[in-house]
Amino acid sequence: MTPPDAPSTPDTPHTPDAPDTRAAVDALAPLFEDAPVAVLTGAGISTDSGIPDYRGAGSPPRTPMRIDQFMEDPQYRRRFWAGARVGSARMGGVQPNAGHLAIAHLEAAGRIDGVITQNVDGLHRRAGSRTVVELHGSGAVVRCTVCGHRTSRDEVLASFDALNPGFAEAHAGAEIAPDGDAVVGGVGDVLVPPCPVCGGILRPDVVYFGEVVPPPVFAAAESLLNGAGALLLAGTSLAVNTGVRLVHRAERRGIPIAIINRGPTAVDARATVRIEGGTTEVLHALASRWG
Repeated sequence: MTPPDAPSTPDTPHTPDAPDTRAAVDALAPLFEDAPVAVLTGAGISTDSGIPDYRGAGSPPRTPMRIDQFMEDPQYRRRFWAGARVGSARMGGVQPNAGHLAIAHLEAAGRIDGVITQNVDGLHRRAGSRTVVELHGSGAVVRCTVCGHRTSRDEVLASFDALNPGFAEAHAGAEIAPDGDAVVGGVGDVLVPPCPVCGGILRPDVVYFGEVVPPPVFAAAESLLNGAGALLLAGTSLAVNTGVRLVHRAERRGIPIAIINRGPTAVDARATVRIEGGTTEVLHALASRWG
């Protein structure tokens, strides 16, 4: 379905007119008055959609996947694709939340020119955002490491089912990890789908630990930042260097930096406005001011 020109900001289970939220909006709103604001989002914006966070308050300690593990260890690839298949069944109902919708609304209202995200869940596009810079790629796309053939994650998971009938059903109760995949064991006999073109190793088309953001992607993020009057960080602790690089660019330009996050971030001391709280309610209330 084609997103509407001005995405609505539906009711949310939070209380957007609570005094602390009103104060947050009053502090943030002046940043949007003179020029569009560049927005950088992290995992914290998607937690209200049911996707766990790696580093948020209450999150169990986990080690994100490294690309060298994936490429060098066949057993690791078995666990990865098994977890991806089981997790897809559990996460199939995930939808954009009011925070994602609010960002799309702010873009339609001309308050931002787009969104830069560290997430690979695709929820910003599904919410109606038109300009989305996905710093770490898209989890919906899979590519061959040998011939470069690209296909959809759904097609690869369908191949997984054909090679491993009944596996997903047998592990339906597995725990869901912060990346949306499941934590499964007993994968020694799992068959991993190969590239349908050349038989090579398939991998998600995302930037993992041990890799760098492609220069054209970072340049697109810089372009949004260069035209902005402020930088808003929403739902990110800035534990990943790419986001910190954008903060450095904003500081060199001398524009304000605002933060909405539960828990500390790496740049709290450098923020002009620092909001301790969830992104959903604050962004919803902020977008409602202009809608």
